[in-house]
Formats: sequence, C-alpha cells, structure tokens
Amino acid sequence: MTDTVVSTPPRDRRKKFAFNPVWGLLLVLLIAIIVMNPSFAAPTGYMNFLKRAAPLAILAAGQVYVIVSGGFDLSVGSLISLVVIGASMLTNNDPAATYWVIPLMLAMGVGVGAINGLVVCFLRVPSLIATLGMMITLTGLSFMWSGGAPRGYLPDTFRFFGRELIRDVPLVRFIPISVIVLVIVGGLLAWAMHRTNYGRLLHAIGDNPLAARLGGVPVNRVRITAFMMSGFSAAVAGILLGGFAGVSTDVGTGYELQAITAAVLGGAQLLGGRGSVPAAIGGALALTAIFTLLNFLGLPQPVRQVVQGLILIAAVAMAMHRRERTGN
Repeated sequence: MTDTVVSTPPRDRRKKFAFNPVWGLLLVLLIAIIVMNPSFAAPTGYMNFLKRAAPLAILAAGQVYVIVSGGFDLSVGSLISLVVIGASMLTNNDPAATYWVIPLMLAMGVGVGAINGLVVCFLRVPSLIATLGMMITLTGLSFMWSGGAPRGYLPDTFRFFGRELIRDVPLVRFIPISVIVLVIVGGLLAWAMHRTNYGRLLHAIGDNPLAARLGGVPVNRVRITAFMMSGFSAAVAGILLGGFAGVSTDVGTGYELQAITAAVLGGAQLLGGRGSVPAAIGGALALTAIFTLLNFLGLPQPVRQVVQGLILIAAVAMAMHRRERTGN
C-alpha cells in the first residue's frame, strides 16, 4: 500500500526535467554583474562569488527538506553562530583539536535538528513556533558560552574549509575548498531527496500527510530526519562561515530567512510537497548575485533587507498563484 502512496506518476517524472526559472534569473543577474564589473567574468571573480555563496547554498539545500515536509526551520541561523562560537571555545587555540571539534559540531547540528523534529512530531508544536523557540534558546546559549563577546580564534586547521584554495588548477586557476564542500554536500542531499525512497516519502508527506500516514508511511520518522538534515547543513555552513569570516557572536544572523528565501526562489512550496535541492542551491546563488549587484550599485544594507523581503513575498505569491492555476 505504501508503494501506491509514494509512487511518482509519469507526469511528475517529466516535470523533474522541466526548466526552472531560477536558472534563467541567475543567468540574467550574472550578465548584469559582468556588465557592471567585467572582471567578474575572470576565474578570480566567479570563484570568489561561489566561495561566498557556498554556506548559504548548503543551508538552503538542507532547509528545503523541512519545507518539502511542510514545515520551517528558523533555528539554523542561531545554530550557525553557536557552531562558530563553540568551535572557537573548544579548539582553545589548539590546531590539533580541530579533528575532534568538527565532528562534534556536526553531531551538535544533527542533535539540534532531532530535537526540533521531536518537538514538532510528538509535542504537536507547529514548526514555526518550535524552531523559533530553539532559535532563541541557541542565541542565549551562544551568549552564555562566549560571555557576550567573541573569544578565542579559530586555528588555521579549522579555517581551512572556509578560506583555503586549491591552486594551479587548469582553466580556472584555483578552486576554493568551500566550493568542493558545496559540491559534495549538495550532491549528497540532492541524491537523498531525488534518488531514494526517502525522498519520495518526504514529498508524499508534504503533499498529503494524512494520506501518507494511512498508506503506512512513517511520517514522524521522515519529518524528524528532515530536521536533522537541516541541522547538519547548518553545522556545515557554520564551519565554512567560521573559516571565511572568523569568530563573531552574530555570524549566523539572518541566514534562516535567507535560506527560506533561496528555497522559495528555487520553486519550493511553503505548504509542502514541492521542492528541489538543485533549485534551492540555484536560488541561493541567485540571491547572492542580487546582493552582489546591490553592492556594485552602492546601495546600503537596509535596501538589501527590503529587496530580500520583497523577493520572498513575490516568490510565495507566484507559487500560490501557480498552485491555484494548476492544482498542484
């Protein structure tokens, strides 16, 4: 009976290969950036762009799991900050500590995601409220742990993933390690969502949780795993941002909404049942391109926030209009 619920109809299979507008938007934005700054077309320009976009792209790839399941994860930004602060405190200026601190931070991310999922599934708390509460809790823990100010520093062995480069690469000259991490993590998340039975169960739950439950789908287990994926991606993003930007108590501030915006920009449906990891990564790249374009135009930070808010509203409105028109 489960196979009946989660099987993909032929029409849906064809849709997987349909062109997503986010890639057209990204192309237009990149052309606009090149027109304003021709040096962006050089390997140094676009590789640095990918390096900056990698943490958000990984975060959006994890966030889309929760969105497809019909929820939200607002705790990822504060989790990023906790990862950076916790890593700086635990390494204690010892490069050798990196090799156990990084696995610990990844485990912490998965653990936070599991707690979010358990609260949502078994305490019946809406994901918006549960993860908002977790966001506040993690922010408080970060300030308690750090004393309200950045302390210590991240050794080079930790910052390697966020700022180091592989040099003397043919054609592109260099490849940032963070871009390699994006390809690996993004590829694994895309495979799990689009090439495994788990991904089919996830979409079935987001589309119709009652029908999925009646069809024998382990709804709670699938939803908890989705939150764990989001927590894992937040921990990876925190490791990259720590290497890229250093220690800060607010390094993750705002990333939760950026990740949701990127996922929605990539076509994810906030009511659940629709979403794609590659498209979410494309949305993150497009959002980063928009911010880059605004910087080239010399517009202040508040304008960036206004634009992000308008993009989120417009993307959701378009998605709802499309759902009403097509019925899916």
